Amino acid sequence: MAKARKTIFFCQNCGYESAKWMGQCPGCREWNTLVEEPVAERTSGKTAGRRNHVEPVQLSRIQTETEERLHTKIGELDRVLGGGIVQGSMTLVGGDPGIGKSTLLLQVCRQIAEQQKKVLYISGEESLAQIKLRAQRIGSFNEYMLLLCETNLTDIRSTVEQQKPDVLIIDSIQTMYDEEVSSAPGSVSQVRESTAALMQIAKGMGVSVFIVGHVTKDGNVAGPRVLEHMVDTVLYFEGDRHASYRILRSVKNRFGSTNEIGVFEMCSTGLAEVKNPSEFMLNGKPEGASGSVVACSMEGTRPILIEVQALVCRSNFGIPRRTAAGTDFNRVNLLMAVLEKRGGMNLSDSDAYVNIAGGIKMTEPAIDLGILLAIASSYRDIVIPESVVAFGEVGLSGEVRAVSMAPQRVQEAKKLGFETVILPKVCRAAVKEVSGLRLIFVENIKDAISAIK
Repeated sequence: MAKARKTIFFCQNCGYESAKWMGQCPGCREWNTLVEEPVAERTSGKTAGRRNHVEPVQLSRIQTETEERLHTKIGELDRVLGGGIVQGSMTLVGGDPGIGKSTLLLQVCRQIAEQQKKVLYISGEESLAQIKLRAQRIGSFNEYMLLLCETNLTDIRSTVEQQKPDVLIIDSIQTMYDEEVSSAPGSVSQVRESTAALMQIAKGMGVSVFIVGHVTKDGNVAGPRVLEHMVDTVLYFEGDRHASYRILRSVKNRFGSTNEIGVFEMCSTGLAEVKNPSEFMLNGKPEGASGSVVACSMEGTRPILIEVQALVCRSNFGIPRRTAAGTDFNRVNLLMAVLEKRGGMNLSDSDAYVNIAGGIKMTEPAIDLGILLAIASSYRDIVIPESVVAFGEVGLSGEVRAVSMAPQRVQEAKKLGFETVILPKVCRAAVKEVSGLRLIFVENIKDAISAIK
């Protein structure tokens, strides 16, 4: 009988396994990402019959208890988590280097420690002195905050069993290693086995675990894709590291919604919550400039007003250039085609540049009308009044379609002092008249363009 293979090839990008090396990964289509790593020997299947027999349980007989969440006292983070930290949950936090992942988790540790809950912060990248320097900028910590610099999972497990913390922070998962796995720390095998060991700690001991994950050049968490499937919650920290704002977004959450976002601002004392993102995003909007309009997008239950900018100019080349920043490039091309066909504008010989001011990324169809009006405003050099807000989805026939939560969007515009709202006509029944606010219901893009003249 042939011996079992001692090594196997793993894709460093997606975790695809192969018995032989290949230039291109069949899973993610990336080149030169397969590396050879040893695999742990499995025990013989003869011992499988010694396990205790487990009987299935009827769903109607299972009793559920109301989950108790631990509030972090950071409203934006609690919103993204679904109301707080669930006991025994495991959360993965990913983001670019220097974006503020460790700073945010250190602030979480401070808030939880003030509630007399024991917190254990384990770092494999920084020394205790380095963590202390960062902690001094955030504030003072009490005796419930414990620090440890360790990368061996065996020692980490024994420390957790001895200290019995309520919250465990691992910074980062790529530095942890299991002695039973012979590959190097940060490899696919080590990341997978380390996450599995931490999952046993979280579920077996009821400890809420936060792990920090590095990201690849594409912005995804480095390591096998199974890493995101193993944890309960996956959070991504987005934003330009050179800008002051940060966006915390949930892409997976077993205990809450994945549509909520948290907005933070980086300052000298750490990350500060942005209570009103709309006002923050509209700060610095130009006055009396064409090609600028305010649109409204929904992130979960929160309406956010953003500034959509467009610049249309005559092209000097045979093929006009199209650029989109902060929104879907293909969606912009589609809207320009609709505007040319249904709106009567000749854009085939013009360059077009569309930007969502502030660097935030928005892909909701409700900003279609805002993008279209910004392009039309720049093309015809029409200045849209600063008191106008527009939202609505645009179809290929030029019709303005309904969007969800129209009343909430109108109320957000009223709260920030806007005077006119351009919205789909089919939303008339859902939206009530608001005193001091003019509502313009449009049926197609021609009506919308006429409304800004």
